Amino acid sequence: MEVVRADYGDPIHAAAVVELLDAYARDPMGGKHPLSLAVREGLIPALAARPDALSVLAFVDGAPAGLVNVFEGFSTFRCAPLLNVHDVAVLAEYRGLGLARRMLALVEAIALERGCCKLTLEVLEGNHPAKALYRSLGFAGYALDPELGQAQFWEKPLQP
Repeated sequence: MEVVRADYGDPIHAAAVVELLDAYARDPMGGKHPLSLAVREGLIPALAARPDALSVLAFVDGAPAGLVNVFEGFSTFRCAPLLNVHDVAVLAEYRGLGLARRMLALVEAIALERGCCKLTLEVLEGNHPAKALYRSLGFAGYALDPELGQAQFWEKPLQP
């Protein structure tokens, strides 16, 4: 088992990022739709152009097995950077090996090196295995005031 920060300039890493994200997109937790050809072709150049982007890969016996995509944000309340965990994916045949835990540990180490104040992520309400993992790693719902309830993740699509 190997967990590494992806090098978008490395063809093996680049192919693994695209392959693993496509597998995640096809999974029920990723929406059940493959990545479009435009996304498959443009993803690595787009990620490489973003200084706030980083990816972590897990390999098992040299085969791509897991992916975490992360983007740096900023907490105005803490006046410090944060890392938002955008995608966490482990291929079905490699689940249960602790890959997500190991990839997120590397993400946390990178966040600490960068002086980040926190890690954030979103998780589907019905994704109970992921929620259990995230809780075990110290993640919890976000609320400024418990009387006002937990924050919710909303979106407004700007493109079809």
